[in-house]
Amino acid sequence: MAGNITQVVRDEAVRGARRVALLRSVLWRTLCLLVVATAVHAQTDAAKTFHNPLLPVGPDPWVVADNGFYYYMNSTGTNLTIWKTRDITDLAHAEKKAVWTAPATGPYAKDIWAPELHRFDGKWYIYFAADAGDNESHRIYVLENASRDPLAGSWIFKGKVADATDKWAIDATAFEDRGQKYLLWSGWEGDKDGEQRIYIAHLKDPSTIDSARVMLSYPKYPKELVGDLLDRPAIPHVSVNEGPEILQHGEDIFLVYSGSACWTDYYSLWVVRAKSGSNLLDPSSWSKYDHPFFQQNREGHVYGTGHNGFFQSPDGKEDWIIYHANSKPGDGCGDKRSPRIQKFGWNADGTPNFGEAVATGVSLEKPSE
Repeated sequence: MAGNITQVVRDEAVRGARRVALLRSVLWRTLCLLVVATAVHAQTDAAKTFHNPLLPVGPDPWVVADNGFYYYMNSTGTNLTIWKTRDITDLAHAEKKAVWTAPATGPYAKDIWAPELHRFDGKWYIYFAADAGDNESHRIYVLENASRDPLAGSWIFKGKVADATDKWAIDATAFEDRGQKYLLWSGWEGDKDGEQRIYIAHLKDPSTIDSARVMLSYPKYPKELVGDLLDRPAIPHVSVNEGPEILQHGEDIFLVYSGSACWTDYYSLWVVRAKSGSNLLDPSSWSKYDHPFFQQNREGHVYGTGHNGFFQSPDGKEDWIIYHANSKPGDGCGDKRSPRIQKFGWNADGTPNFGEAVATGVSLEKPSE
C-alpha cells in the first residue's frame, strides 16, 4: 500500500512539473510575442516620426516639391548641390548631386550663398549669390536647365540678374502672381555696408529684370535692429533685412524675411503683406507688421531662427516651414546652422502662425501622405 501511495505522489509530481514547464513555455512564448509586437509597434511609430535637425549642417535651406519629389538646397560656399527625396524628413539618405561648381577665379567664384531652385515655363532655374572674393562684389546669378529632373540634363549659366543700379545683392527668390514674375532680394541702398533692405523687381523672363528695383522693407523696429559687430570697428553695426521668401495663401501674398543679423541669436522671421493682383511694385500695396512671427526658443535651445522656405505635405493638406537655426547661443552665422522643419497653421486674421521653434530632438509626426 505504501508503494502505491509513493507511486501516486511521484506521478503527481511529474505531472506538476510538466504543467509548470508547459506554463513556463506558454509564458515565454507570450513574452516573446509581446517583445516582438512592441518592437514592431516602435518601428512603426519611428517610421511615422522624425526630429530636428534634418542634417547636422545646412545654412539657408530651400525646398521645392515637384512630380512627387522634394528638391532641397542649402549654402555650401563652393558649389550648387541638389538633394532629391520623396521623404523630406530623411534628407540624410537622399540622393544628391553637385550640379555646378564655382570657377577658381572671377566675379562669381567665391561665397556661393543661398541657392534656390525654381521651375518656370517648363524649365528649372537656380538663383544664387556669389562674389569675387570680397563681400562688396556680391551679386545674383542664375542657371537654367530644360530637363524634367533637375539632377539630370545640363545646367546652363545665364549670367547675372540685376536691375539698372547693379548694387550689392544676395538672397534672391522668385515668384509668380497672375502670370507676372517677380524677383526679390536683399540689397544695399548705396555702395557701402551698414544696412540691408528688401527689394522687388519685375522679371521679363526668369533671368531678366525689366523694371526699376523697389524697396519693400528696411530695418525699422527694435527687434530687427540687433546687429553689433565687435570685431569690425570700421562698421560696428549692421542692420539687416534679408532672406526674403514668398508665401501665397488664398488672395494673400506674404513676404517673409529674416530680421536682425544672422550672427546674433535674435535672427528672426518678419512679415510684410500684400494682395494678389495688386501693384506689387508699389510699396503702398504692402503692409509691414511690427513684430517677429518666429524667433529663438531659449528654453528649447533653438537660436538664430531664420532664412526659411515653405512647402506642403505630399497630400497637400499641411503647410510646413523650413528654416535654419543653431542649437547653442552665440554659434553665429557659420557652419553650425542646421536645417529644421515644422508644421504651421493660420491665424484668424489670415496671417501665418509658425508657432514656437521646436526643440532639438523632439519627435514630430512626418508630413501627411
